[in-house]
Amino acid sequence: MAKSSVPFAGTKEQEAELLRVIEEHKSDKGALMPVLQKAQEIYGYLPVEVQKIIAEQMDIPLEKIFGVVTFYSQFSLMPKGKYKISVCLGTACYVKGSGDIYNKLMEKLGITGGECTPDGKFSLEACRCIGACGLAPVLTVNEDVYGRLTVDDVAGILEKYKD
Repeated sequence: MAKSSVPFAGTKEQEAELLRVIEEHKSDKGALMPVLQKAQEIYGYLPVEVQKIIAEQMDIPLEKIFGVVTFYSQFSLMPKGKYKISVCLGTACYVKGSGDIYNKLMEKLGITGGECTPDGKFSLEACRCIGACGLAPVLTVNEDVYGRLTVDDVAGILEKYKD
């Protein structure tokens, strides 16, 4: 199981909300997916600590829960940063250098794709085509879109989010 560089910081309130959700769905057939979806809403991701609570409370083996969480792309094992950076690695963007931009971001942030910086500020992921091929190569930071990028643009973009 991947280990997050950001320590788990779940609160008692989050756990109480999760236990309430589990209790609501416990007797429903096929309840695991809605419980996992709600758990991800509560915590922002599904670390092993949360998976263990669900396993114990729903009497489902942890291995099964982990299998579901890792199978569906909607679930994340890693926390997301305050600023979610997504680099398009679709064909048009990749041909114009998005792979180099992605590599530069990993180097500057000190993380790999799917990870979050230890301070919780940035997370990085790759995506496949955001539909802005005319602006290739493209990346997004939360809702902000940056296009026609070069590797030299990376530092300036990160600087805007240093607050």
